[in-house]
Amino acid sequence: MKDMLVRLINLPDISELAKRLLEKEKIIFRRAIAPEKHLVTEWILDQFGEYWKSEVEVAFSRQPVSCWIAQRENEILGFACYESTARNFFGPTGTLESERGKGIGKILLIKSLESLREMGYVYGIIGGVGPAEFYEKAVGAKIIEGSEISIYQNLLRKS
Repeated sequence: MKDMLVRLINLPDISELAKRLLEKEKIIFRRAIAPEKHLVTEWILDQFGEYWKSEVEVAFSRQPVSCWIAQRENEILGFACYESTARNFFGPTGTLESERGKGIGKILLIKSLESLREMGYVYGIIGGVGPAEFYEKAVGAKIIEGSEISIYQNLLRKS
């Protein structure tokens, strides 16, 4: 998997999409807070596995927490983190399979990228991308050539 680069200036406006999802689907988007760490990390472990749980735990060690969540009432629908594995990196991110296609992932992505921009970055890195087309369409991200060998290349794995 390759990394992607995204320009953080002039990110798409998601306010109308977020408003529509709140009104129609009762979904709110917000930054997670420390008292929820155990709930969010358990959900991520159940939905996406141990590696992403570890990265999200790092996001909760930051102040403010560098993890955005989407929720409907007391149910987590998706999440997105930044600066978990490396400085200026977006990810991990995920949305419940049953909730995909509504724009949840796009809103979480852009909220995270806006957070990177607020930190002073002009470009952001999306690390170890799976769905490159999603990032190209959502924010105009471009593949970083030669990035197949990335920060994840020597990742320890269970034997």
